[in-house]
Amino acid sequence: MADSSFDIVSKVERQEVDNALNQAAKEISQRYDFKGVGASISWSGEKILMEANSEDRVNAVLDVFQSKLVKRGISLKALDAGEPQLSGKEYKIFASIQEGISQENAKKVAKIIRDEGPKGIKAQVQGEELRVTSKSRDDLQAVIALLKGKDFDFALQFVNYR
Repeated sequence: MADSSFDIVSKVERQEVDNALNQAAKEISQRYDFKGVGASISWSGEKILMEANSEDRVNAVLDVFQSKLVKRGISLKALDAGEPQLSGKEYKIFASIQEGISQENAKKVAKIIRDEGPKGIKAQVQGEELRVTSKSRDDLQAVIALLKGKDFDFALQFVNYR
């Protein structure tokens, strides 16, 4: 019988992020507490730019955007938001969406699987993803449960389960 496997990835649906950004922009344009403070949120190349005329307001814009991401099922671990920076009279926050598992993070996950997972499990790093194989599907399910129980500082998804 062939080995069963699945891949561990860290991907974000770009369209869902775009939808969350558009919803946040609409809410910001309509909310009373954002009137007259120059609050806005938009794409700036590959980054997301949030602007307002005070540090509190720009943090509130970030909060609105984060709530929209959560409602659309996107992990906040994928959002890398910087600190508010003063630029002229405006405060700005640049945020980026992190995708892919770095080599060092993939090695951490593989080590956890080797140390704490069932015997006979193999984990290989393949680019920005990690492939986990085993003869037993039950062992693979145990690895998924183990990893879901851990708190990583990056988002994980489990795909290609076969």
